[in-house]
Amino acid sequence: MIKLAEMSDLEGILQITHETISEIYSHYYAQGVVEFFLRHHSRGHVLSDIEEGIVWVLEEEGSMVGTVTIKGDAVNRLFVLPSYQSKGYGSHLMDFAENKITERFSHVHIDSSLAAKEMYLKRGYREKKTCRILTDNGDILIYDEMGKRVNHQPDRINYDGKIFIPQSNTENGEVDEETIFHYFQGNDLFWAEYSGGDVLKGHMVGTVAENGELDFHYQHMNKDRQVRIGKCHSIPHILENGKIALQEKWQWLNGDLSSGESTVVEK
Repeated sequence: MIKLAEMSDLEGILQITHETISEIYSHYYAQGVVEFFLRHHSRGHVLSDIEEGIVWVLEEEGSMVGTVTIKGDAVNRLFVLPSYQSKGYGSHLMDFAENKITERFSHVHIDSSLAAKEMYLKRGYREKKTCRILTDNGDILIYDEMGKRVNHQPDRINYDGKIFIPQSNTENGEVDEETIFHYFQGNDLFWAEYSGGDVLKGHMVGTVAENGELDFHYQHMNKDRQVRIGKCHSIPHILENGKIALQEKWQWLNGDLSSGESTVVEK
């Protein structure tokens, strides 16, 4: 089973990563290069990626045996414990990573160590560039930037059941980080409820285009017991962690009739 890594998985991911580097990479690289890899895949780097929501772990019978990090269109930090190698786990992780990337991109990129290059060549990757880095003791790290084209099959965005929180708003807006939006969708019909901060209760209703863009009207009652009405156009962007950010351009239809821009991010 492959699942999104949690903070509690940090030690296990570090163990898989460092044990694999120490045991396997030493057959391909000098000691200075091995130590470079160990520093590169540090606790801080792994922790940051877990917090970003881009690290996945492979479990077998309750034990963590492999991990992969998916950053945009790139496969990073793919490691399987030495005792579990040559059993198909690495290919399973690669299949998973490629499928994830295919949802959003038409190419997959990877920086290949000498230890993994043969596997990537068999999967259809091609060398783009050979890189060299000088490490400790004058040892040289050699790796290849590789890539391949995939069939991009984006899924249509479905907002049903998603929760959004404002990240930014212009001064003439009335929602802030305390306002919570609950989105719903049926076919191309979109509606939402929101409250919190200066908003006592609000509703939105509109349509969803095939590209996920939203056009809707909104109305709410604020803390001053004023009813505010407006319209908005939202453009979705998929973040590195797979969550949705909506870039919004809106206008009040009562009051001062002013316009503004805001961003809400999926919780």
